[in-house]
Amino acid sequence: MKPTSKWTPFLFILPAFSIYAFTVLIPLIGTLGSSFTKWNGYGSPEWIGFRNYLRALKDTIFLSSFKHVFIYVLATIILEVAVGLILAGILSSRKRTDVYRIALFVPVMLPMVIVAVLWRFIYNADFGLLNGALEGIGLPQFAKIWLGDPKFALAAICFVSGWVYAGFYLAIFYAGLQRLPREIIESASLDGAKQSAIFWKIKVPMIRRLWEVAVLICITGGIQGFDLFFVMTNGGPYYSTEVPTTYMVRMVFRDQEIGYGSALAVLVTTTVLMIGFFYSKIRKKSEQVEY
Repeated sequence: MKPTSKWTPFLFILPAFSIYAFTVLIPLIGTLGSSFTKWNGYGSPEWIGFRNYLRALKDTIFLSSFKHVFIYVLATIILEVAVGLILAGILSSRKRTDVYRIALFVPVMLPMVIVAVLWRFIYNADFGLLNGALEGIGLPQFAKIWLGDPKFALAAICFVSGWVYAGFYLAIFYAGLQRLPREIIESASLDGAKQSAIFWKIKVPMIRRLWEVAVLICITGGIQGFDLFFVMTNGGPYYSTEVPTTYMVRMVFRDQEIGYGSALAVLVTTTVLMIGFFYSKIRKKSEQVEY
């Protein structure tokens, strides 16, 4: 085939498209088709139309799981994005911060399952490090059954997520702050502006696109969060940490309701896509107003 043939570009993208179709498109179409059936994974699927979706809209556990993930997303925006931004501001204004940046980024490189098991040990009510430290400093009244109490389990998971990903956003914001024009910052310093004012009123607005994207990543990633919840509490106690992904996995692998689990997967995916779509629209409108 000649290089100038109209089919040449399609041949170049064919390998990548084949992999994408095999790993994404075909499973997506299969999940969508299964969501309209009642199937346990063994016999022949029974077509039931939209009954799985109607069931999901009446499922109190599934609906409450969205409330839990909403709380989780709000908490992680503060513990991950905001904390990462503040840490980046502190480190970017100082010299010789390589050790601190590496130390804060190390949790990101750890497998999430390992992190979850590690923090389960820390939160253990009988021999955990957290309760042991509280007793050691004379505050035994603050010792809790952290992962076994519905009041504290979700907050405990949110803290772990912030501990892991704050370093990730720190790296992003630090790189953005290092690229800012030094002339603007130096002129503000010569005019008598304090470092805190320079950071919040000059540096943060200048890296607006970075933290807008970071918030979007945090929201969409939080809704799809699974590993921390599954390993640390598996949705318990009493469904207090149940999120859509853990409930969906429970329906498919424990209860063998493939059709209903597929419908839940479609709803979760649709939610993520809608959030991304509306967030991008809001960003475009704000940019148009700004310019």
